[in-house]
Amino acid sequence: MAEGDEDLPRDAKIVKSLLKSMGVEDYEPRVIHQFLELWYRYVVDVLTDAQVYSEHAGKNTIDCDDVKLAVQSKVNSSFSQPPAREVLLELAKNRNKIPLPKSIAGRGIPLPPEQDTLISPNYQLSIEKKESAQAAEEMEEDEQSTEPNASEEQRTDMLQQTPQKVSFPLARRTK
Repeated sequence: MAEGDEDLPRDAKIVKSLLKSMGVEDYEPRVIHQFLELWYRYVVDVLTDAQVYSEHAGKNTIDCDDVKLAVQSKVNSSFSQPPAREVLLELAKNRNKIPLPKSIAGRGIPLPPEQDTLISPNYQLSIEKKESAQAAEEMEEDEQSTEPNASEEQRTDMLQQTPQKVSFPLARRTK
């Protein structure tokens, strides 16, 4: 082994040889300690579960079956298994019963129908409301009769602050 391996514990030497066998040559020294910690934690969890299973079975000692059951339990809870092939085929069959939306025929890339796209108008324009001179005079007369102290400037501000919202669809391009 390389220099400095003599003072490493046996488990650390095993981790180091595993890394080397997998082709990992360059790594930080703390990686070995992190793998050891993960390894010890996993073993303690599995053996604790095996002890619980052994006590449940009424045995005084842990045997191979208890450890196998604990490992299988750990694998089932830690890793998710993909669904069975039959389940996936059934899901695909149900999903494929729904036809795809028809595309708009034309030059270039075919697009889905307009109701299925995000290009429909989604905006509003705020246009100031312009009144005729006669309607403005009538409004001024009404306001003068109700508010004798209101200045001319306030009245014109009130008339200009009533925006009108307008929205319209985009025009279709002719072919």
